[in-house]
Formats: sequence, structure tokens, C-alpha cells
Amino acid sequence: MSLAKTSFEYGIKDAEELLAHFDSMNTNPPPANAEVLKRAGLVMALTAWETYVEDRVVEGVQKRLVAVSGSYVGDFINKKLQMELKQFHNPTSEKTKKLFIDYLDIDVTQGWTWANHEPEKAKAALNRWISKRGDAVHRSKPLNSGSAAAHLIKRDELEKVIRFIKDLVKATDDYLYSNT
Repeated sequence: MSLAKTSFEYGIKDAEELLAHFDSMNTNPPPANAEVLKRAGLVMALTAWETYVEDRVVEGVQKRLVAVSGSYVGDFINKKLQMELKQFHNPTSEKTKKLFIDYLDIDVTQGWTWANHEPEKAKAALNRWISKRGDAVHRSKPLNSGSAAAHLIKRDELEKVIRFIKDLVKATDDYLYSNT
């Protein structure tokens, strides 16, 4: 298991704890402000994914550059990677694929296979969740005209995204270990 995956397992707990807090507050009817916990859980789950991707590519590059560590070439690649990671937001399937191909020459999306998921389905699901995270971050509550606004994310969806991201990290990490 990579160090990035170990770190991810701590990071994803924030999303799981937010879901647990939502569940503990979810009385009938739930408080009006409980919905914020689901949105925050979505943001935290996908932030854990983003951090995993960044940490895992750095880990892989460091392993590959051990022979040139401290040299001009090694320093150049590390600086270029750090600059790219500062601009690496919203790690969609395409952005993730490109990052790993550029720095490790591996298309990690080919390893996104597990129960009920093949690479194309996993890519589409990741892209949907990333888009929904953007909505949660930039559009906290939809405007409504007197009627109750639908929640951005339902409780079962948050549970699904957490499970999906955990499975995606496992598949990515396993694939990278078998191909490096």
C-alpha cells in the first residue's frame, strides 16, 4: 500500500464523520441546517480523492527519480510537477489520466475496474461527483421561489460517493503497484 493511500484513509474519515453527524441530527423533521453536513461530506470525500492523486503521483515520481535526485534533471521535473499540482483542481478522470501519463507514463484509468464498475463507468461517475462538488462549493443553496428547494445531495448519495471514492483509490493504488 502506498503512503498516499494510507494518508487517504485518514482523509476520507472526515467525510464519514460528517455523514455520521448528519445521521445523528436527522430527526423527523431534520433541522433545516443539517443539509450542510451532506454538502460538506461531499466536498471532503472528493478533496480526499484530490489529495490522494497529488500524493500518489509525487510518490511515484520520487521513486522513479531516485537515481537523479538532486541533479538538474531531477530538480527540474520535481519543480515542474509542483507547479502543475498547484493548478490541479477538480481531478476529473481526464485530468487524472493526463497527470499520471505525463509523469509516470501510466494510464491509471485503465485500472478502474471493480465490482459493477469498468473504466468508462468509473470515469463517468467520477466526473459527475466532481461536478456536484463544484456545485456544493460554489452554490451552497439553490434559490427557490417559496417552495422547498431540493437538497444538492441525498444521504444515500453521500454514502455512495464515499464508497465509490474508497473503491477508486483502492483500484488506482492496486493498478499502480502492478504496473510500476
